[in-house]
Amino acid sequence: MKTFLKRWWLRIAVLAALVPAIVFGCEWWIAKRSEGRCFGDAKAMPEAPAAVVLGTAAHVAGGWNNYFFKYRMEAAAALYKSGKVKALIVSGDNGTHSYDEPTDMKLALIKLGVPEGKIVCDYAGFRTLDSVVRAKEVFGQQRVIFVSQRFHNARAIYLARAFGIEAYGLNAKDVPVKLSVKTFLREKLACVKAVLDVNVLGTQPKFLGEKVNVPLN
Repeated sequence: MKTFLKRWWLRIAVLAALVPAIVFGCEWWIAKRSEGRCFGDAKAMPEAPAAVVLGTAAHVAGGWNNYFFKYRMEAAAALYKSGKVKALIVSGDNGTHSYDEPTDMKLALIKLGVPEGKIVCDYAGFRTLDSVVRAKEVFGQQRVIFVSQRFHNARAIYLARAFGIEAYGLNAKDVPVKLSVKTFLREKLACVKAVLDVNVLGTQPKFLGEKVNVPLN
């Protein structure tokens, strides 16, 4: 009995050491692959035909404003006004009639002074991987700038490079950790999932569909 328990404790100890190592390793690899490609200032960025604004909910539980959303829209508007991109693709979840991230993003950007005709909605950006791959396969973009917080941009760039897309990121203002603990914890798992998607699972977007024109003229 003692030998049996000893073996199980040993397995638990190995697992307890292995899990953090895997998480840290995936985060490190994603950071390495995106090194030098994330910028904090729109004016300092390389140019690209279009930017992909990565989706999130406009409001959190209780109806409060989501600062991840607010800061991303402000960064996207600043990027467009800088002249570094000619159009914005707002990519998010529209899984039900009552939940529509792309339309919320579009309306927010219009209020911030981006012309409506320069905003294209991607209603099937259910995951970051979907948004990344659809930017190329559906919206025809080989070179893009992602707009999100830095941790999210790094993962998007990692995925983009894996799918043959030249990518950069404009970092929106960060949200204080005390207001977003769940988001930062979830991101650690998302990094592991991204590495698995690329190297083990061969994950593809939930939907592709017909090509969509992006107004670059």
